[in-house]
Amino acid sequence: MIDHVSIGVRDVARAKKFYDAVLAPLGYSCLSDGETSLGYGKDSVALWIGQSSRPVPEDTASGLHFCFAAPTRKSVAQFHEAAMKAGGRDNGPAGLRADYGDNYYAAFVVDPDGYRIEAYCAAAE
Repeated sequence: MIDHVSIGVRDVARAKKFYDAVLAPLGYSCLSDGETSLGYGKDSVALWIGQSSRPVPEDTASGLHFCFAAPTRKSVAQFHEAAMKAGGRDNGPAGLRADYGDNYYAAFVVDPDGYRIEAYCAAAE
């Protein structure tokens, strides 16, 4: 239903380092690289990141988060590891979330701008 999502960040270069690292294990890359905007996806851009003087403030009570499809459970763990090395904050390590479903394997992080993001794989082990 959704073609793409756009988020604003204060520092595009910092966001590029972070998202290049965390999205690579999931099979996504930067398809559009500009001075003030970035576009990530596989075959087409699904996540736009743009320079903003007023990005959405971090608010853990808002319920806002973005979930990226992961091809394997291993890639979910690699996503989390990459996020920790690239300046993200842990919001839930890679693991099975049985309350969400029998094969809901996910990891949760907070990016350098405060956006909560998740990688999820539904494949059985």
